[in-house]
Amino acid sequence: MRRLVCFLFAVLSLSAAYARQEAALFGGDFPPEEFAQRRSHLYEAIGPNAIALLQGAPSPAGYVRFRQTNEFYYLCGVETPHAYLLLDGSERRAALYLPHRNEARERSEGKWLSAEDGELVRRLSGVEAVYGLELLAEHLARYVLRGVRVLYTPLQPAEGLATSRDIALRAQADRASDPWDGLPSREGRFLALLRERFPQLEIRDLSPLLDELRLIKSPRELELIRKATRLAMEAIAEAMRSTRPGQYEYELEAVARFVFCRHGAQGDAYYALVASGANAWYPHYHAGTRRMRAGELVLMDYAPDVGYYMSDVTRIWPVSGRFSPEQRELYAFYLGCYRAILRAIRPGKTAQEIKREAASEMERLLQESRFSRAPHRRAAERFVADYRASAENPNSALGHGVGMATHDVGLYRGPLRPGMVFTIEPALRVPEDSLYIRLEDVIIITADGVEVVSEALPMDIEAIEELIQQEGMLERYPRMEEHRLRAPAIRRR
Repeated sequence: MRRLVCFLFAVLSLSAAYARQEAALFGGDFPPEEFAQRRSHLYEAIGPNAIALLQGAPSPAGYVRFRQTNEFYYLCGVETPHAYLLLDGSERRAALYLPHRNEARERSEGKWLSAEDGELVRRLSGVEAVYGLELLAEHLARYVLRGVRVLYTPLQPAEGLATSRDIALRAQADRASDPWDGLPSREGRFLALLRERFPQLEIRDLSPLLDELRLIKSPRELELIRKATRLAMEAIAEAMRSTRPGQYEYELEAVARFVFCRHGAQGDAYYALVASGANAWYPHYHAGTRRMRAGELVLMDYAPDVGYYMSDVTRIWPVSGRFSPEQRELYAFYLGCYRAILRAIRPGKTAQEIKREAASEMERLLQESRFSRAPHRRAAERFVADYRASAENPNSALGHGVGMATHDVGLYRGPLRPGMVFTIEPALRVPEDSLYIRLEDVIIITADGVEVVSEALPMDIEAIEELIQQEGMLERYPRMEEHRLRAPAIRRR
């Protein structure tokens, strides 16, 4: 009887905690059936004589919101630090291993899903079992006793907040190159522990199997990418409206970030690239500290993270609101070439075929174009020649994938297939002027065509100039001067 009373008290306490906490404990973007379908594809890939184990993200080191790794979220949707997911290829069964409730932390930060929420976790994620973290080693030992000899785990670095694999690998290399650091990656440490504790298991890389699954997006994934793209478009459009000479690059970033937050984005897909004047020469310049001047161009490349899905959109426009005659000539030529690529993209075609078709149109456009300055003519010729050369490369790519990461995983070599999502971002450089021009749009391959998700964001000269003339947010909220930021003196009687 006493145990029953204690159990009922615990249930009532947990229900009260849920009632007080209005924040969702589980994202509602995907039903458990979609997570189960993804896991089913992995069961087929690893086969019946293997298991797979994924390590979730740890607790964040600072006062920042926790964000699960893309790989872990993709397979179960659970956003709890220090979680593990075990997939059994023989029984096609998934088990989550979660930390136990930390009541002191919950009283301070709110409810987290824990091992004590097993029934709820199973219902939300569709996994078959939920255990405490301390049982993982015992269960792995049981698989060894049963004769399982192959364990798959991701060997590539996990993608997290504003992290694509290329940046994660760069961070690992930087640490390895530092003689005063040199710490192994989290994946390397996990791999070493598995080999140390279970030498009977052959460890294989799960990353290529996950990458292949993530290459083709489901309808729900595409909707999240569309939403992230709509927010990127609105953010950049508001930055255009707000642009005036004398403003700082970071002010345009602030306007865009407000748009993201206002519409529920959970963070940035990547740091804001707001580069005015010669700063745009560096494709990933992100200091954002320069004051913009009349007569210059400003490039903005920025997008949000919406429900673990990203976008990647770029536009460039004149700080003073009007393109100069020379800027109009060069930008108009670039825009014609850019649209030639967009027109050539079709399902079933390879990147090489698309680039060859676009290069032919670019060559015709070059012959028809006139430039007031010789360096601009030379830059245009190099741009077309380089694009033609890349079109003859059988390993050529149009751009990069977009999905759970801004530079998404999965190779889209071969014919384009429905469900693929990528960007194009050809760059035209004028070294004599340290001038760099680039546009970038998100493209979805459909069953019967192509969807340029971000095409409504102005790229025509007249449309850009008209948008800049409109009142922007920064005009309604002028910058506070230094004396206004000082706290008033405290008067004493």
